[in-house]
Amino acid sequence: MATTSGSQRPSSFSTSKWRYNVFLNFRGEDTHKSFTNHLYWALDRGIMKTFRDNEELPRGEEISPDILKAIEGSRIAIIIFSKTYAHSRRWLEELVKIMKCEKEKGQKVFPIFYHVESSEVRNQTGSYKEAFRNHERNADEERKKIKE
Repeated sequence: MATTSGSQRPSSFSTSKWRYNVFLNFRGEDTHKSFTNHLYWALDRGIMKTFRDNEELPRGEEISPDILKAIEGSRIAIIIFSKTYAHSRRWLEELVKIMKCEKEKGQKVFPIFYHVESSEVRNQTGSYKEAFRNHERNADEERKKIKE
């Protein structure tokens, strides 16, 4: 279930064009009960209407239209890169959507590197190298199945 804040907001954070001030993009198993939870509550203290998705999608399931709408309707996206962030195709798909909204809608995007170096993400080394290799293998297997 998604969590959004419902407090009244000061006019400086008006969401006339935007449904949410902030969309939190994170991998739950790494950060949900610690860093992301604290960040959410800090943002939510009556200042920023914040969206976070509390549910893990089962492997292979598509991102819900509600999540895509929340991304599109957010003024700011905060991406929390963690050790296992790239291991899930879902978060990478959300990231693609966020970057598209940055380009097309002027959404502001802020990365946070949680227990991972920015160079590891940028250069796809360490756990990110491993994750992308796995995605490539899975894509190759899917292509083989389609051809059969």
